[in-house]
Amino acid sequence: MALPVLHSAPGAMAAAKKAGKPDKKLVIMYIPNGIVRRCFFPGEEEGVLPKFVGGFNADKTKNLRKQNKPGIYPLELTETMLPLKEHTKDVTLITGLDRTFKNGQDVHAQGASCYLTSLSPVQAAAQGVRHPNGRSLDQVIGDQVGHKTALNTLEIGCNGFTAGKESIEFDNISWYGPDKIAPSIRNPRKLYDRLFAKSSLRAHVNDVSDLVLADAKSLSKKLASEDRAALDEFMTMVRNIEVRMAKLEKLLAGADVRVPKNEVLPRGKYIQLQADLMLLAFQMGITNIATFMIGPERWEATLRYEGVFDNPVNHHTMTHNQKGKGYLPVAKIDRFHMQQYAYVLKRMKEIKESDGSTMLDNSLITYGAALGDGSTHQYYDLPMIVAGRGQGQVKQGRFIQAKSGTLNSNLWLTLAKLMGVETNSFADSTGVISDLWT
Repeated sequence: MALPVLHSAPGAMAAAKKAGKPDKKLVIMYIPNGIVRRCFFPGEEEGVLPKFVGGFNADKTKNLRKQNKPGIYPLELTETMLPLKEHTKDVTLITGLDRTFKNGQDVHAQGASCYLTSLSPVQAAAQGVRHPNGRSLDQVIGDQVGHKTALNTLEIGCNGFTAGKESIEFDNISWYGPDKIAPSIRNPRKLYDRLFAKSSLRAHVNDVSDLVLADAKSLSKKLASEDRAALDEFMTMVRNIEVRMAKLEKLLAGADVRVPKNEVLPRGKYIQLQADLMLLAFQMGITNIATFMIGPERWEATLRYEGVFDNPVNHHTMTHNQKGKGYLPVAKIDRFHMQQYAYVLKRMKEIKESDGSTMLDNSLITYGAALGDGSTHQYYDLPMIVAGRGQGQVKQGRFIQAKSGTLNSNLWLTLAKLMGVETNSFADSTGVISDLWT
């Protein structure tokens, strides 16, 4: 097991000095089924509630869009963004981002599968691709800067259903290329085992931490008090993850057979467990680049949002019924998802890197959806938040109104360059979002 940097361990100071700055990390968090605009975008609190637009008419309402006034403004926390109250100096809201859309494929499937590819229909036709797809941003970045770690990229999903209800296009955002999926790991146990290669350990070892606990205690005696505390914190985190996994597995095993077991799984606990496993992979140097799907697109199934609703609900169906007071329960799920993002930022602030900075200082963490609204299925005005400073390259605590119609691939190009990728374009990009840079 790779341990966190311990400065008082033999050779650690020299190694830390030689290593220089910690590696940059990138997390692309994805939320499904769009958002409730009036609760997410500043100034739209009294906006017109959307009518349902089905079929393939994803851009039918585009002519009614509210045009941005390009510029940088003070950050305002809307109802959905309130969970970020403690992180206002760490995040920037960006509006005005669009995606190119090609008629003929389900709006949700194209939304997820093409979220990080951003290939235009024209480019897709030129390459002979069935729909706008290609190699996703995380894989492109991993190609150039992912070789420092054991895994170029790590793909994580929070879809607990074992039985497929939709095709893979609804449940993945990372792609090696057209129709070549980079499958997300949805089972915490499988993710844990992959990170620790548990299958190669002795069969009688129940938990990975059992294997290293004795050595850790022995090492602890040789460390300064500060490093002993860091080591104890690290081992406690690993053990805590093991305990949480066991509790969720027991919950599923003991579920009433008349109720689909996956509805029993508490969404918040599940998502946060997956997030902690991702952060553990960062801390151990297993990878620096991760995609994280908070939930799958559409996926006609009920899920348990603990602390929000008494019974499991169908998020996708709810997004189609926003008229009257119908938007309120959907907004509750939006806020629930934002709480999970806030959890990740909080944890990254707590994790110290080799030079004393925090993991958040060295990271870029995006949070967004492939649809600007779940009722109209629009591909314009996509919600986007960027957190972290990327080692001082990004100025935070702002509200950037990009010119309406700015391609979201411009943001992907910006992130690629911030991560050290030498390129002047990505998919259908036309330039970087310069306002994001310091």
